[in-house]
Amino acid sequence: MTASPARASRTPLSALNATAAAVLLLMGAAPALAADGGPDAVINIGSLYEPQNLDNTAGAGQGINEAFNGNVYEALFRLDDDGTVSPGLVKDYKVSDDGLTYTFTLQPGVTFHSGDPLTSADVKWSIERVTSADSKSSRKNSLKPIAAIETPDDATVVVKLSSRSISLPYNLSYVWVINDAAKDLQSAEDGTGPYALDGWQRGAQLAIKRFDKYWGPKPENGEVVFKYFTEATALNNALLTGAVDVITSVQSPDSLAQFKDNPDFTVAEGKSTTKLLLAYNDRVAPFDNVKVRKALARAVDDKKLLEAVWGDYGTLIGSFVPPTDPWYVDLTKVDAYDPESARALLAEAGYPDGFTFTIDTPNYDPHPLAAQFLQGELAKVGVKVNINVITANEWYTKIYKAHDFQATLQEHVNHRDIVFYGNPDFYWGYDNPKVTELIKASEEAATVDEQTEKLKEANIQIAEDAASNWLYLYPQIVVSKTSVSGYPLNGLNSQFFAYGIKKAD
Repeated sequence: MTASPARASRTPLSALNATAAAVLLLMGAAPALAADGGPDAVINIGSLYEPQNLDNTAGAGQGINEAFNGNVYEALFRLDDDGTVSPGLVKDYKVSDDGLTYTFTLQPGVTFHSGDPLTSADVKWSIERVTSADSKSSRKNSLKPIAAIETPDDATVVVKLSSRSISLPYNLSYVWVINDAAKDLQSAEDGTGPYALDGWQRGAQLAIKRFDKYWGPKPENGEVVFKYFTEATALNNALLTGAVDVITSVQSPDSLAQFKDNPDFTVAEGKSTTKLLLAYNDRVAPFDNVKVRKALARAVDDKKLLEAVWGDYGTLIGSFVPPTDPWYVDLTKVDAYDPESARALLAEAGYPDGFTFTIDTPNYDPHPLAAQFLQGELAKVGVKVNINVITANEWYTKIYKAHDFQATLQEHVNHRDIVFYGNPDFYWGYDNPKVTELIKASEEAATVDEQTEKLKEANIQIAEDAASNWLYLYPQIVVSKTSVSGYPLNGLNSQFFAYGIKKAD
């Protein structure tokens, strides 16, 4: 699976009128407005994250990982909800003594939803489409050590590396294995997962149905329908009225009281990897000046912003690394809130009277609110902020691809994504050769302990450079009907495994 760096847009919710229902029936997915429990139950999942398309190498956003990863598509390895990596389509594997050759044996008897058998050629093709020049995968850089892929027989894949890659199994968990004969992957699919696509009504819902020829354990339900909303209030109301059974990630903390004190609902808090940050274009003035970046970090009261958005929920972390990563260090005291120091640093950097810049912000919550908060905070130290509100599609084209911006607000959902700061070509343009070398050396490490120490050092350096302004770590709150159980709590990389979800009779 390859996760997009930022979440997808929140597309408009269309009413399920007679015309829409007819469209769904033509697509093979009747609207699932109610369903009994048991092994054939329909699970209705409420979400704010509709995919932009169905291809995770084509800028589909976080919504496609939520709906498809582990459900429709599988990888050689699986990132479990507790952060461990376990075998997926790999039955077993071995590594050469020099760490440069991985030999994978595939699970037997695996078929794609089209009926074609899984072969090593499909795996080779799937990896190469992620690493290709046309790929828009944010994880492409992590797979650069792959020098060649060989397929000596249908059940064996040999991956040869140009340098050691201690994270290769983890990185391969981002690579969906797709039938090499598949077409139109932005609107169709051909995976090996426990569910097959059963219809997508853009702006309303996406349905996946149990695949009866699945090679692994049978899902605990018969069908899953992801229903999409543009506002947290509408999403919460859908749960209250029974239109959905579970909400993947609550975005309105003020609403939790109505669920916490109600015996009809379960509120569960997991571990989040979603970070809200103000990312600078470190290539351009004045953000190429570390003193300016540090000044802006000290000018913003992150705690006040977190409380305004999330109340008692969420965490301040002071860096891009959440506590769930092994190389986490508490860096909240680096460039802590200190407006007087911020003014002094701006003067040292040559901006005693401040300067003006523009924040490009996505148009969905909490970004506009956060942008206004930053505007007010930075004005106190003489820095004027203009706010330019854009759609998620515009963000992807303007910011992520064209690097046409001064600063931007964005949330990054990925697990273990400090590696992005080791890529000078990434959208924010941070380029510290020491960090690049540390991240490269960490990947070539012989042991996990060595890898961890190098990434801790990189994390500290990135924070000292104030490469971005990491505002806070989101909470991860899942709310469901009490009759529903078996859903994931942590949602790493926004994945939401549906196959274990049960609905009581």
